[in-house]
Amino acid sequence: MSESIERLLSALDPEQRKVAETLRGPVRVLAGAGTGKTRAITHRIAHGVQAGVYAPTEVLAVTFTTRAAGELRQRLRALGAPGVQARTFHSAALRQLRYFWPHVHGTELPVLTESKIPMLAAACRTLGIRAEQALLRDLASEVEWAKVSNVGADDYPRLAPAKGRSVGDQTPEAVGRVMAAYEQVKRDQGRMDMEDVLLLTAGVLASDERVAAQVRRQYKWFVVDEFQDVSPLQSALLDLWLGGRDELCVVGDPAQTIYSFAGADATYLKDFPQRYPGTTSIELVRNYRSTPQVVAAANTLLAGTPSAGVELRSQQPAGSAVRFQGEPDEVAEARGVADRVAKLQRAGTAYGEMAVLFRINAQSETFEDALTDRGIPYVVRGAARFFDRREVREAVTRLRGAARSGEADDLPWLEVVKAVLAGMGWSAEPPTNRGQVRDRWESFQALVDQAGAFAEERGIEASVAAFVDELDRRATEQHAPTADGVTLATFHAAKGLEWDAVFCCGVQDGTVPIVYAEQGGARPDAVEEERRLLYVGMTRARRELMVSWSAARNPGQAPRRQPSRFLVPMLPASQQPQPTRGRTKVARCRECLQPLTSAAEKKRGRCAHHPVRYDEGLFERLKAWRLETARESGEDGKPLPAYVVFTDATLELIAEHKPTTMAALAKVNGVGPNKIERYGEAVLALVSEKP
Repeated sequence: MSESIERLLSALDPEQRKVAETLRGPVRVLAGAGTGKTRAITHRIAHGVQAGVYAPTEVLAVTFTTRAAGELRQRLRALGAPGVQARTFHSAALRQLRYFWPHVHGTELPVLTESKIPMLAAACRTLGIRAEQALLRDLASEVEWAKVSNVGADDYPRLAPAKGRSVGDQTPEAVGRVMAAYEQVKRDQGRMDMEDVLLLTAGVLASDERVAAQVRRQYKWFVVDEFQDVSPLQSALLDLWLGGRDELCVVGDPAQTIYSFAGADATYLKDFPQRYPGTTSIELVRNYRSTPQVVAAANTLLAGTPSAGVELRSQQPAGSAVRFQGEPDEVAEARGVADRVAKLQRAGTAYGEMAVLFRINAQSETFEDALTDRGIPYVVRGAARFFDRREVREAVTRLRGAARSGEADDLPWLEVVKAVLAGMGWSAEPPTNRGQVRDRWESFQALVDQAGAFAEERGIEASVAAFVDELDRRATEQHAPTADGVTLATFHAAKGLEWDAVFCCGVQDGTVPIVYAEQGGARPDAVEEERRLLYVGMTRARRELMVSWSAARNPGQAPRRQPSRFLVPMLPASQQPQPTRGRTKVARCRECLQPLTSAAEKKRGRCAHHPVRYDEGLFERLKAWRLETARESGEDGKPLPAYVVFTDATLELIAEHKPTTMAALAKVNGVGPNKIERYGEAVLALVSEKP
């Protein structure tokens, strides 16, 4: 090994070095949060170039964001591999499409559209569907999901319900018709969207062997980052690039799969060794980002769940304990966060090294207010600030018009506010849908809550006009974004980023997990994706982590909220969720507090997906005994059904608790007096029997 290569590899830890030294594919790297995956794959590429195995121009490194692609190129240049192509899927595909399309079809490539909204609006008009901006945005998201998931307009009505897909109050059939009309409008206008870039590139490669051969001669070595986020369409395009070869290195973390709603499919990462026999699989587990306290909390969040991935091991010195803070309402929660931000800043943590994270954009407004009141600068990432949002600006304009027109004279002013917002789509009950419809409702609800607080504060002096003036004042006093501001962002927008101090806020059931994750039609794993989303938020923290929730939305309201079930393994007894009086008690898993659905789960007291905790050898002996007992206990030559003796769930509990006395056996769920009398001695004998 040359001296320069040894210098390159000596900068890596043992697992990273194994990645860098494994130059031939297929390779799968399971990289936990903060474990230096970018460092590992850039050193792998640089090693391959220095060793003469790779020609830089024959390597294609694929990422999911232009920012990540830029970082890869920058690092590769610094490591002596400047000729490597690092691009997003869309960028790489568009480059190929622009080159090959005219040669294959003899025509100009369709124009890439910046937005689907105008064409979707035209499609809705042709179908007689009245679509406001919120619906159009949700339809655009659904079109994207369908196309990356290879779901056509004709198939959508059949497949959407099974996938838990919905768009506002539109039926699946209506959405399918809109999709078909959208494609026709797009063709008529000679346009293509971002998903078409992948579809058309895949089509050219699949239909023209000369094009496919030229691309495969160009790129012989592939690296794909964030492989847990690959969609079926991206996977199909990658297969066409490879053309049956296996010189592929993929990197990802199933525990950070948070885009399933947009078509991401983590099974491509999980099942990679099955698709590519001979795969070298390497785990990166040394976390260089966070303190042991933060890492321990993150590991506990996923332990024993379907989302569990690599177990992180912190490489940092010990830090502060993770703070778990419950507050009576959202205003108190935001004030508590702002107070903590101010304290950390006085102790030396820059505002720009702190972040307040939450589930949906509409939650930012309360934190914007609390930070503004304390003169703390902030930056809202990935969304418009509250008063800059389209629906909020429109609502303020309509309220101002109602105040000037005298519309408020005949009704209590609060009712006028609600009536104006109702005309824009607000209702007292939140929608069950996700996406823009839900975000829009949350914005309106925040205005309703603000109006209620204003009424309490001003009393008889309050009016629609005075309320509009108050809204204008709040909008004017908001801070402009500054470089040293506290970041306000959703958990999704925080992916790939990190800060010294992170506040994960609004972590109560109904928000995390979000309420629609559990409602009819939702994907079976939707709640688990919410758990992973919180995991992503928590693992953004380097030194300080605070997780908070509120018992009510507004001051003075009844405290009906509970801390998220995800926090149960981490909370002390004094902060554990308490049974709510006056409500039907929901059976919950004793491992994760998730509601139990099937009778078997309720009998076991845990979700079916949790790891087996019972003695499997004893369980099998009990099943064999049960089968023989059922045969002997039947009448007229017909054996009893085995479950009449004991169900599987009861046998699992016996094999788990291993009762040694009749009294202990009687405490097992499913073992009553009659069964004690009939089968007790035989069961205890099996329990005491050595395998």
